Amino acid sequence: MRLVSFGAPGEEQAGAVVDGSIVPLSELGFDGSVRTLLASGRLAEITARAATCGPGGIAFGSVRLGPPVTDPGKIICVGLNYHGHAAEQKSPLPERPLLFAKASTALTGCADLIVIPDPACGPDYEVELVAVIGKRGRNIDESQAMRHVAGFMVGNDVSARRWQKQDGQWFRAKSSDTFMPCGPWLTTRDEVGDHRQLRLTTTIGGVVLQDALASDLIFDLPTILAYASRSMTLEPGDLISTGTPAGVGCYRNPVRFLQPGEVVECAIASGSCDLGRLANPVAEPPPRPTAVSGTGN
Repeated sequence: MRLVSFGAPGEEQAGAVVDGSIVPLSELGFDGSVRTLLASGRLAEITARAATCGPGGIAFGSVRLGPPVTDPGKIICVGLNYHGHAAEQKSPLPERPLLFAKASTALTGCADLIVIPDPACGPDYEVELVAVIGKRGRNIDESQAMRHVAGFMVGNDVSARRWQKQDGQWFRAKSSDTFMPCGPWLTTRDEVGDHRQLRLTTTIGGVVLQDALASDLIFDLPTILAYASRSMTLEPGDLISTGTPAGVGCYRNPVRFLQPGEVVECAIASGSCDLGRLANPVAEPPPRPTAVSGTGN
C-alpha cells in the first residue's frame, strides 16, 4: 500500500492511494496521522479495507502532497554510506555507521519549494532512500531488523556545504527549513522487496547527476537499525535516511551547487517497484525584515 499526507502545510490529512487516487484514512475507519496509524498496529487492517474501495477518491493533481510522515519523533541520517560517495571524496570507508540528526522542521513535500536561506551557504542535493520505522525497538538484532520497517520513500537530504565545513558538525547545514523534501508517498515494505536493488537518481534540467543502486551501500539497512538501536529506541514514524550515492555537487569539477529557478528531481525505482519522484523548485532566500526605528515619546 501507499500512504500519503495531503493538504495545506500544517493541516495535512492521512490517506491511502487506491487505484491512482487518494482515499482519506478517515473514510477507512482511522482518524489520525500516518505516524499514529503505524503506532496503532492497524496498518494491515487499513490495507485490507483500502483493497475493498471502489473507483473514486481525490485526484492527485488536485491536492498538495506533504511529507508522508508529517510528525516523526526522530530523523536519523547516515553520512558517507555509499562506496561511490566515499571514493569521489577520496575518503576511507567508515568503520561504523556515521549517524547525525536532521530537524523535523526541515521536512517538506514532494513538489514544495526548497528555499535557500543564504546564497553563500553552498546548497547541495542528496537523493536518499528513507526507511520509515513501523515497530518500536531497542537493541534490535540484524536478523530481525526489517520487521521494524513499515516502508520506504524518496528523500533529498539538502545540505549547506559551506556551513557544514564552517561549523565542524552538520546539524545547522542539514536542518534549514525545506531541506528535507520527501515522499511522494510511503510504500509499505511488502511492495518493495529487496531494498538493495532500488535505483536512486538525481536529475536537474535533464542532466542525470546521481545514478546508483542501493547495493552500493556500505552499511545496509539491517546494520544501520541494529547499530542505532543500541543507543536509542526506534519508534513508529521515525525516519532513517540511509545516505547518498556519488555525484553530489560539492565534489564535481567545477563545483555545482543548487541555483534559484532550478527544479531538483530525485527518484527511486526498481523494476515494477516505483517509490516515486520528488520535483522541488529551488527558490531565492526570503527577504530579511527591514528594521523600523521608532520615534519614542
